[in-house]
Formats: sequence, C-alpha cells, structure tokens
Amino acid sequence: MSDSEHATDDSNGSVLVTGGTGFLGLHTCQYFRDRGWDVTALDLKPFEEEDDTDGLGFVEGDVRSESDVADAIEESGATAVVHAAAALPLWDADRIRETTIDGTRNVLWAANERDVDRVCYISSTAVYGTHDEHPITEESPLDGVGAYGEAKIQAEKVCQDFRRMGMCVPILRPKTFIGPQRLGVFQVLFDWIEDGANVPLVGWGNNRYQLLHVHDLVTAIELLLTGDEADVNDTFNVGADEFGTMKEDFQAPIDHAGTGKRTIGTPATLTVAVLRALEKLNLSPLYPWVYETAHEDSYVSVEKLKRLGWEPEYSNREALVETYEWYLEQYEADDAGDETGLDHRVAWDQGALAVAKKVSQHI
Repeated sequence: MSDSEHATDDSNGSVLVTGGTGFLGLHTCQYFRDRGWDVTALDLKPFEEEDDTDGLGFVEGDVRSESDVADAIEESGATAVVHAAAALPLWDADRIRETTIDGTRNVLWAANERDVDRVCYISSTAVYGTHDEHPITEESPLDGVGAYGEAKIQAEKVCQDFRRMGMCVPILRPKTFIGPQRLGVFQVLFDWIEDGANVPLVGWGNNRYQLLHVHDLVTAIELLLTGDEADVNDTFNVGADEFGTMKEDFQAPIDHAGTGKRTIGTPATLTVAVLRALEKLNLSPLYPWVYETAHEDSYVSVEKLKRLGWEPEYSNREALVETYEWYLEQYEADDAGDETGLDHRVAWDQGALAVAKKVSQHI
C-alpha cells in the first residue's frame, strides 16, 4: 500500500524541509504530504520534472544564509523543521563546515526566533568513526572521520546548545540510507550488476555492515516530530534491524538480477591503498569514508528508537533489491548531468573503476 493511501484528511501541521529536493528531502516531503501535513522544501535547486510534487511548496534558498531560512519559515508558516540539508563527504572542507555547522546554526536561530515547535536534525553515524565494539550505541565515543564526520559532531553540539535554550531538537544518526531515487555511489554498484560483472568488495566481505531504507528513516523522523517532547528531545541511532555480512547482503541484488555473478573478496590493505591512490588522481568516485570503513564491522543499536515505538520495515537485502529494481525501471543515464560527489540523486563518474568493471565482467 502506498503512503498516499494512508493519507489523513486533517493536517498535522506545517513542516519545512531543508535540502528538500535532495534524495532524503524528496522522500521526506512526499511522506509528510501524504500524511496530511503542509510541506515546503527549502533548497538551492528546484525539484526534478519527474518528481511527484503535487501539493508541495518550494522556496529557493541556502541554509548558509539565515535570512533565507527565516524567509522560508515565514512563507511556509512552519511549525516544525526537518533539517536535512547537508554537505557530502567529497565536498571541500570549507564548504562542508559552512553548510553543516553554520547552516545548522542558521536554521536553529531562525526557528527559535519564530517560535517553531521543534527542529529534527539529520546527523550521521559517521560521528562515531570506526569502533572495535559493536553494536555502537548513542553513548559510544565520537570520533568523526575527516571533515564530514568532524563537522557533523560540531553541528550536533550546536543542536545541544539550542536544547539548553529550551528548544526541542531531536537528533537522528542514520546509517547509509538507500531507496528509490538513490544513485551516487550505489549507481556504480547497480551499473556493475546490470552489466553482468562480478562485484569486488573492500576486504573479504565477512564483516557486518548495516544499511537503512529511506522509508524507515522518514518514519523515524515522523516519530520525532510527533512524539512527546520529553521522549524525543534526545539523540537516536537509526538503521536496519536485519542485516548480514557484506558478502551476503550485496549478493542479494546480484541474485535478483540473475546474472550468475557473485561478490568477490579482496585483500583490504591492498585495495584501500589502490583506492587512495586513485582518489588522489581524481580517478575514483569513492571517498575515504566509504573505502576506509567498508571492510570493518559497522552497525549501531536501534533499541533506543524502538523503545519509542519505531519499527523498521526493510532489511539490508530488501532495501538493496528494491533500490536496484527502481534503478532498472527508472534510471536513464545522463552523462551531461553526472556530478561526482555533489548529489546522491545523480550518477557519479566511475573513473578508473569503469576499466575494472570490464575486467570483472570476464572473470
């Protein structure tokens, strides 16, 4: 049953979604609209022509400008904000800090001054870095990887400052999330599968690596916008509840494609060294957070969020297969539109990996 079939007749309020035309933003806007909310997206670029945007408002603006955010809140009449606008790890460090830290501060100041009831901030499990002990809980030490992870930690501190000022600012730390419209680095995986190539892994693939379906992330956002303030004004991990090893889970879309191919393990140390070199030469779409951690266990506890009543619908395998199905049905290559590392909704130039794919097809 689609979300629109669950739509309510009475509005639950008005929500502004920053980064509202991006991958997470689009799903958030559509979900809340279908649940009876008045929804406005704030972003630097408009929705795509093919997006289902009936009933959605749009304000062009930049979270790095507090006046842009303030104007959007006033225009939308927002009673709640989902702050999903974010820099991606491949952006330069200055832009990451400006968007993630300064942008979060601007959103919270503008919301606070206009008596917005609550702001849900979308952080990342990148704040944890890598850990030897799993599952990672909300109390585990923070050790962000690179400018991206460090900026997310600082943005969370800004959120905590505004909590102390009396605001309700729930923080979500999602695992890598996928679903329809998700391209980016996952388009590389799907392209290899579609073309009948074996899929090499960083490491042997025996590690457990948790993902998340975007629908399950959006239902968590809804819970934090509608739950009792005393319960939700906190920090929560969110990820799939059912997942296996990298080898097992990434085999699922390959089996679904029926190519007879498989995931192939590699020596992690050698593979990481090669990917580092390719990245320095701008010949790979993979960024350090991907290849430096892909061979490690990486999963978080979601028990804290489940105690509030949240239940995920998708396993890792189901999320990967559904996203691959969407890719086959809807994706059309647009070489002119590929912007590596700038957006999860566009395909990324594979660089030297395109050559590796040709080799893998014949293994």
